[in-house]
Amino acid sequence: MDSFSGCDRMTSSLSEARNDTGRTAFCGPYVLSAITGYPISKIEDAIRFERNAPRKSVVKGTAADEVGAALAQFGYDMTLKETFMAKPRKERPTLWTWMQKPRNVWTHYILAVHKGKEGHWILVKGVKMCDTYTEGRWTFVCDGPHRGARIMEVFEVRKSLGA
Repeated sequence: MDSFSGCDRMTSSLSEARNDTGRTAFCGPYVLSAITGYPISKIEDAIRFERNAPRKSVVKGTAADEVGAALAQFGYDMTLKETFMAKPRKERPTLWTWMQKPRNVWTHYILAVHKGKEGHWILVKGVKMCDTYTEGRWTFVCDGPHRGARIMEVFEVRKSLGA
């Protein structure tokens, strides 16, 4: 697979996801595009590479290991920080309650949340969030669509030290 070192930068600014596919993309590619700065087509290629999937297949339903592997291709580490999977859904914290806890405001956090009967990836940095529902644009969590969503897992994303 070709090298992805063209967008290496770590700044305090927030990159919006870039959907260059001409169709609706799903949450995993949106979140990864916002972190890395690469367009969704390149992100989907990285995920397809991990899946050994055909070149033009739509990337839908990404698992945590696929998201982590794709991030690694771009020089990032994804670490599980919290899991609430052992708790019943109603006892899991909401995005809004999680936001009240202390955390590093300079770090990207990928949250797996419940959206209906399925899981959904959202990206949080500081007090802002980004996902497919915001069409890749950063919005304040208090204005976003997922304040009451129940969290399944929280992952911290950082630039790899070896990258």
